[in-house]
Amino acid sequence: MTLILSGNDYKYELEGVLKLFIPATRFEHMYADNTDVSDDYVFARVKETEKTVLMYVICSYKGVKKRKGKLLYKKTSLNIDKELCLSCILYKVLSEITGIVPKWGVLTGIRPVKRVNTWLNEGCDKAEIYSRLQNEYLCSKEKCDIAFATANTQKQILDTLDKKSFSLYVSIPFCPTRCSYCSFISQTLDSGRKLIPEYIDKMCREIRHTALITKRLGLKLDTVYFGGGTPTSIEASQLAALMKCIEHSFDMSSVREYTVEAGRPDTITEEKLRTIKENGCTRISINPQSLNPDVLTAIGRSHSVEQFYDSYDLASKIGFSCINTDIIAGLPNDTFESFSDTIDKLLDLSPENFTVHTLSIKRAALLNQGDKEVLKNPTDEMVDHATKRLWDCGYLPYYLYRQKNMVGNLENIGWSKPGHESLYNIYIMEEVQTILAIGAGASTKLVDYPDRLERVFNYKFPLEYNKHFDLMLSRKDVIEEFYGNSQKK
Repeated sequence: MTLILSGNDYKYELEGVLKLFIPATRFEHMYADNTDVSDDYVFARVKETEKTVLMYVICSYKGVKKRKGKLLYKKTSLNIDKELCLSCILYKVLSEITGIVPKWGVLTGIRPVKRVNTWLNEGCDKAEIYSRLQNEYLCSKEKCDIAFATANTQKQILDTLDKKSFSLYVSIPFCPTRCSYCSFISQTLDSGRKLIPEYIDKMCREIRHTALITKRLGLKLDTVYFGGGTPTSIEASQLAALMKCIEHSFDMSSVREYTVEAGRPDTITEEKLRTIKENGCTRISINPQSLNPDVLTAIGRSHSVEQFYDSYDLASKIGFSCINTDIIAGLPNDTFESFSDTIDKLLDLSPENFTVHTLSIKRAALLNQGDKEVLKNPTDEMVDHATKRLWDCGYLPYYLYRQKNMVGNLENIGWSKPGHESLYNIYIMEEVQTILAIGAGASTKLVDYPDRLERVFNYKFPLEYNKHFDLMLSRKDVIEEFYGNSQKK
């Protein structure tokens, strides 16, 4: 498929719309005023005069050719968003040709709720927001419902956010094995075990260094989040060393939430859970992804369904007040019936948080190297069913994000019982609070909301992190520069 641009340079946005209808395809692009190509093509034209803007799309795909356009008069159409208009025209052409109607319309970004939050802050009411989502972005009513409900849940939390607060992210990029859908920067324990002792030592140095910076700036620690990888892949003593280092380095009196992703049940032991609880953790994730043994085998998860139940029960007995469980819709070997069964069984446990992911096939994932036929399952129906069941059981959506190459062009949604929303997940997704990151593959986000956002990246792999640690540590100087510039405004 060739994307031909004429009178515009909207390659990124138009390719995003194309991928909604023709996924897993490599698009060529060129600038020309004709359609002189031999393969399938999209010709996107913007022709502007002193008084008018003419936009049209010609699409030839699988032997079907269609054209749609729009003529706008500058005098009556103020603030014309030509990129958005052209994207909507392309969406309508491709919908007619393919019969596909993506429910998020032309909202191809990863944070649709962020847009809703902006409109709420501008004073828009529900009717205005729905009108803009449906008419300007071609968003379906059901996605308007979920985006608006998520924004409503977030509002009471975002309204109380202290501008001098920050969150701390701690990266443990190790896993027992690599799941077939995963593209995170992580190493298996077999290949990375010898790096871990030095890695833990370096992370403690980075924690202490970061804490000194935050003290000089007068910043207050709000939430702590251990992610990965699978943090419980390392030993209990190593987890304790990191958690105690955080406690001794930062003022913990303002911390409202402390999460550790236990993640895979095959890494969980009573010693690790007690260590995590005794060192201040208030929220834990135990993630089965599916309760269908055939699905677990297909995605390379080495734990059993029974191990998940045992781990969940152990965490409950030890006294964790907030437990999250993750599942993924669209996994190979899953069916609507087995996915529904997973939902029902997890709801019987009544976790405080329930995250429903949609499978996203990234280039680095093992699934992307195999037969894509295995992925043809009713993902849309699975997500719809999960949404209905969670609404019915009293859960509310509290954060939502999307990824490239998601099956069915769907989304990931975090659900919670009222009052158990994860602050960290909201802050990082809506980009409203500074996140200071520790460890390999971690990315610091410096936020001066709503005007400025800068990122500082650590080295991706533990070997690089260990080897170039001092150079990486010097990058933390950017934190003080950022806050110094913010105070000068």
